[in-house]
Amino acid sequence: MKFFNIMPIADWLAMLLFFASWIGYAWYAERGHSGGDTLLARTNQYRRYWLLQASYRDPRMLDGIITQALSTIPAFFSSASIIVLGGLFALLGVTDRASELVNEMPFSQPSTVMLFDAKVLLLVGIFIYAFFRFSWSMRLHTFVALAIGSMPSAESFEGGQFDRQAHVLRASRLVGLAAEAFNSGLRAYYMSFAVIGWFFSPQAFIVATLLVVAVIYRREFQSDVLKVLTD
Repeated sequence: MKFFNIMPIADWLAMLLFFASWIGYAWYAERGHSGGDTLLARTNQYRRYWLLQASYRDPRMLDGIITQALSTIPAFFSSASIIVLGGLFALLGVTDRASELVNEMPFSQPSTVMLFDAKVLLLVGIFIYAFFRFSWSMRLHTFVALAIGSMPSAESFEGGQFDRQAHVLRASRLVGLAAEAFNSGLRAYYMSFAVIGWFFSPQAFIVATLLVVAVIYRREFQSDVLKVLTD
């Protein structure tokens, strides 16, 4: 019971809604991903088109450049996650002064130092998760490079010595997994903005969570980019 006394019931409910919204939306997006109705699923089709064209190229220097360019984005976010984590751990050392500053802000609900620490630790957990997802995306891109590098020559495919579709499918699945890992890490970044609302009040936390989920939904299911790729 002492554990549940760390936060008021309103904060527990807000945090429960936060995780339920995050996990529930991720599950819903996975269903859309399997049906081909999300931005990730649609771009996965283009990734397969790309690797199908790569199977006809020899040498595949262009495809290596594309793979390297794709891996730089998760590398940037992975490094940024470490920097953010360093700032959050530094904030944990001065939470008493930081909580006083937040409590003096307009529309801010006063909270204890222990509750403020819990909010910072939630952000720490989110960015640790994001770091692992981005770093895994980086590693998956190295597997993609291996799959492209080990792909037989176009002449071998034409001669029937190797199955073109099997190699293309394997490489496209790898690059799709890399994109999915990056997408989940980026989603964690979005959800971290909702936690900022918690520093003001649990009500602001709930509103921020719903707004962030709405933004993510619109970008993945109803964005102009998705319409362009679908047409």
